[in-house]
Amino acid sequence: MSDFIKKSMLMGIGLVSLTREKAEAFIDDLIKRGELSEKEGREAVDELVQRSKEVKSDVSRKVEKMVSDTLKRMNIPSRAEIDEIKMRIAELEKKTADEE
Repeated sequence: MSDFIKKSMLMGIGLVSLTREKAEAFIDDLIKRGELSEKEGREAVDELVQRSKEVKSDVSRKVEKMVSDTLKRMNIPSRAEIDEIKMRIAELEKKTADEE
């Protein structure tokens, strides 16, 4: 299968929202029109689904980093920092209760 067809399929399907069923339906249509063989179609579905997973994972990592960086710039504590403060408060409350 030519790179042009592969690139066209990747752009046309929209990797971020790709599901296996959508990819199979798209590829089945190409097979019916004679633009792909059965073997090329199966390989294309597998490749599209794999690339979709990679793109989703990459986007997720980038969004998490962007949110984390934004929270740091805004000086908003992270969940871990809040949990640490809660533990310290609980320890101090216990110490003061023991002292009474």
